[in-house]
Amino acid sequence: MDYATLLRNRRSIRDYLDKDVDPQLLREILDETCLAPTAGNNQPVKFIVIRKKEVMKRLSDESRRNFLAEVVNNPRSPMKRYEPVLRDESFNCFYNAPCVVYFVGPRDIKSLDVDIGLTAAYFMFGAAARGLGTCWIGMGANIRDKGLLAGIGVPGDCRIVAPIAIGYPKEIPAAAERHAPEIVNII
Repeated sequence: MDYATLLRNRRSIRDYLDKDVDPQLLREILDETCLAPTAGNNQPVKFIVIRKKEVMKRLSDESRRNFLAEVVNNPRSPMKRYEPVLRDESFNCFYNAPCVVYFVGPRDIKSLDVDIGLTAAYFMFGAAARGLGTCWIGMGANIRDKGLLAGIGVPGDCRIVAPIAIGYPKEIPAAAERHAPEIVNII
Protein backbone atom coordinates (compact mmCIF):
# COMPACT_ATOMS: atom_id res chain seq x y z
CA MET A 1 0.00 0.00 0.00
CA ASP A 2 1.26 3.48 -0.74
CA TYR A 3 2.19 5.90 2.03
CA ALA A 4 -0.93 8.10 1.80
CA THR A 5 -3.18 5.02 2.00
CA LEU A 6 -1.19 3.71 4.94
CA LEU A 7 -1.64 7.03 6.79
CA ARG A 8 -5.38 6.99 6.16
CA ASN A 9 -5.85 3.31 7.11
CA ARG A 10 -3.83 2.96 10.31
CA ARG A 11 -6.24 2.78 13.25
CA SER A 12 -6.13 1.99 16.96
CA ILE A 13 -7.51 -1.54 17.15
CA ARG A 14 -9.38 -2.64 20.25
CA ASP A 15 -10.71 -6.02 19.11
CA TYR A 16 -8.40 -8.77 17.85
CA LEU A 17 -8.78 -12.18 16.27
CA ASP A 18 -7.55 -15.12 18.34
CA LYS A 19 -4.60 -15.62 16.00
CA ASP A 20 -0.92 -15.44 16.89
CA VAL A 21 1.45 -13.04 15.18
CA ASP A 22 4.24 -14.99 13.50
CA PRO A 23 7.49 -14.30 15.40
CA GLN A 24 9.43 -13.82 12.14
CA LEU A 25 6.88 -11.25 10.92
CA LEU A 26 7.14 -9.43 14.25
CA ARG A 27 10.93 -9.48 13.93
CA GLU A 28 10.71 -7.91 10.44
CA ILE A 29 8.50 -5.13 11.80
CA LEU A 30 10.88 -4.52 14.72
CA ASP A 31 13.87 -4.44 12.34
CA GLU A 32 12.13 -1.73 10.27
CA THR A 33 11.09 0.06 13.46
CA CYS A 34 14.76 0.63 14.27
CA LEU A 35 15.01 2.87 11.18
CA ALA A 36 13.08 5.57 13.08
CA PRO A 37 14.95 8.80 13.77
CA THR A 38 16.09 9.48 17.34
CA ALA A 39 17.77 12.51 18.89
CA GLY A 40 21.47 12.47 18.07
CA ASN A 41 20.92 9.03 16.50
CA ASN A 42 21.16 7.75 20.07
CA GLN A 43 18.76 4.84 19.37
CA PRO A 44 17.83 4.33 23.05
CA VAL A 45 14.70 2.25 22.47
CA LYS A 46 14.56 -1.33 23.73
CA PHE A 47 11.72 -3.80 23.13
CA ILE A 48 10.11 -6.40 25.35
CA VAL A 49 7.79 -8.77 23.50
CA ILE A 50 5.08 -10.45 25.56
CA ARG A 51 3.28 -13.38 23.92
CA LYS A 52 2.20 -15.42 26.94
CA LYS A 53 -1.46 -14.83 27.79
CA GLU A 54 -0.98 -15.36 31.52
CA VAL A 55 1.79 -12.75 31.65
CA MET A 56 -0.31 -10.28 29.64
CA LYS A 57 -3.17 -10.85 32.10
CA ARG A 58 -0.92 -10.11 35.09
CA LEU A 59 0.36 -6.95 33.38
CA SER A 60 -3.18 -5.87 32.50
CA ASP A 61 -4.46 -6.51 36.03
CA GLU A 62 -1.56 -4.60 37.61
CA SER A 63 -2.01 -1.68 35.19
CA ARG A 64 -5.78 -1.60 35.68
CA ARG A 65 -5.49 -1.61 39.49
CA ASN A 66 -2.88 1.16 39.53
CA PHE A 67 -4.78 3.29 37.01
CA LEU A 68 -7.99 2.83 39.01
CA ALA A 69 -6.22 3.92 42.21
CA GLU A 70 -5.08 7.11 40.46
CA VAL A 71 -8.63 7.83 39.27
CA VAL A 72 -10.14 7.18 42.70
CA ASN A 73 -7.53 9.35 44.44
CA ASN A 74 -8.17 12.26 42.09
CA PRO A 75 -11.91 13.04 41.91
CA ARG A 76 -11.24 15.68 39.22
CA SER A 77 -9.37 13.26 36.99
CA PRO A 78 -10.45 13.49 33.34
CA MET A 79 -10.18 9.68 33.36
CA LYS A 80 -13.02 9.39 35.91
CA ARG A 81 -15.36 8.29 33.11
CA TYR A 82 -13.36 5.05 32.81
CA GLU A 83 -13.89 4.07 36.44
CA PRO A 84 -16.72 1.55 35.79
CA VAL A 85 -14.62 -0.27 33.18
CA LEU A 86 -11.57 -0.23 35.44
CA ARG A 87 -13.58 -1.81 38.27
CA ASP A 88 -14.52 -4.73 35.99
CA GLU A 89 -11.95 -7.40 36.87
CA SER A 90 -12.46 -9.11 33.51
CA PHE A 91 -11.39 -5.97 31.60
CA ASN A 92 -8.19 -6.62 29.66
CA CYS A 93 -6.43 -3.34 28.95
CA PHE A 94 -4.69 -4.98 25.97
CA TYR A 95 -8.05 -5.89 24.41
CA ASN A 96 -7.11 -9.58 24.29
CA ALA A 97 -4.42 -8.98 21.68
CA PRO A 98 -2.17 -11.99 21.09
CA CYS A 99 0.96 -9.92 21.68
CA VAL A 100 2.10 -6.76 23.46
CA VAL A 101 5.38 -4.98 22.78
CA TYR A 102 6.75 -2.75 25.51
CA PHE A 103 8.91 0.13 24.28
CA VAL A 104 11.34 1.04 27.08
CA GLY A 105 14.45 3.14 27.42
CA PRO A 106 16.87 4.70 29.89
CA ARG A 107 15.26 7.09 32.37
CA ASP A 108 18.04 9.65 32.07
CA ILE A 109 17.57 10.36 28.34
CA LYS A 110 15.73 13.67 28.03
CA SER A 111 14.43 12.90 24.53
CA LEU A 112 13.17 9.40 25.42
CA ASP A 113 9.44 10.14 25.05
CA VAL A 114 9.97 11.70 21.61
CA ASP A 115 12.43 8.99 20.53
CA ILE A 116 9.98 6.27 21.52
CA GLY A 117 7.04 8.17 20.02
CA LEU A 118 8.75 8.23 16.64
CA THR A 119 9.84 4.61 16.96
CA ALA A 120 6.32 3.55 17.95
CA ALA A 121 4.89 5.30 14.89
CA TYR A 122 7.24 3.30 12.65
CA PHE A 123 6.14 0.13 14.45
CA MET A 124 2.45 0.89 14.01
CA PHE A 125 2.86 1.77 10.32
CA GLY A 126 4.95 -1.37 9.72
CA ALA A 127 2.24 -3.48 11.32
CA ALA A 128 -0.57 -1.78 9.37
CA ALA A 129 1.29 -2.31 6.09
CA ARG A 130 1.18 -6.06 6.82
CA GLY A 131 -2.50 -6.22 7.74
CA LEU A 132 -1.92 -6.14 11.50
CA GLY A 133 -3.56 -3.79 13.95
CA THR A 134 -2.01 -1.98 16.88
CA CYS A 135 -3.08 0.13 19.81
CA TRP A 136 -0.83 2.21 22.07
CA ILE A 137 -2.14 1.36 25.55
CA GLY A 138 -1.00 4.18 27.84
CA MET A 139 -2.71 2.52 30.79
CA GLY A 140 -0.51 -0.55 30.24
CA ALA A 141 2.55 1.36 31.42
CA ASN A 142 1.23 1.54 35.02
CA ILE A 143 3.37 -1.32 36.29
CA ARG A 144 4.75 -0.62 39.76
CA ASP A 145 5.40 -4.14 40.98
CA LYS A 146 9.19 -4.40 40.87
CA GLY A 147 9.04 -8.18 40.66
CA LEU A 148 6.74 -8.02 37.66
CA LEU A 149 8.95 -5.40 35.97
CA ALA A 150 12.03 -7.58 36.55
CA GLY A 151 10.10 -10.66 35.44
CA ILE A 152 9.40 -9.21 32.01
CA GLY A 153 12.96 -7.90 31.70
CA VAL A 154 12.66 -4.14 32.17
CA PRO A 155 16.23 -3.04 32.97
CA GLY A 156 16.52 -1.20 36.31
CA ASP A 157 17.69 2.02 34.64
CA CYS A 158 14.79 2.02 32.17
CA ARG A 159 11.15 3.04 32.16
CA ILE A 160 8.17 1.94 30.09
CA VAL A 161 6.95 4.58 27.65
CA ALA A 162 4.76 2.73 25.16
CA PRO A 163 3.01 -0.61 25.57
CA ILE A 164 1.59 -1.45 22.14
CA ALA A 165 -0.87 -4.26 21.53
CA ILE A 166 -0.47 -5.96 18.15
CA GLY A 167 -2.50 -8.59 16.35
CA TYR A 168 -4.94 -9.27 13.55
CA PRO A 169 -7.94 -6.93 13.80
CA LYS A 170 -11.47 -8.35 13.84
CA GLU A 171 -12.39 -5.21 11.93
CA ILE A 172 -10.87 -1.85 11.13
CA PRO A 173 -12.99 0.98 12.53
CA ALA A 174 -13.82 4.07 10.54
CA ALA A 175 -11.52 7.03 11.01
CA ALA A 176 -12.40 9.55 13.66
CA GLU A 177 -12.96 13.02 12.31
CA ARG A 178 -9.77 15.07 12.11
CA HIS A 179 -9.50 18.82 12.03
CA ALA A 180 -7.47 20.77 9.50
CA PRO A 181 -3.97 21.87 10.50
CA GLU A 182 -3.97 24.87 12.83
CA ILE A 183 -1.26 27.02 11.34
CA VAL A 184 -0.38 29.66 13.90
CA ASN A 185 1.80 31.72 11.62
CA ILE A 186 3.71 31.64 8.36
CA ILE A 187 6.66 33.98 8.21
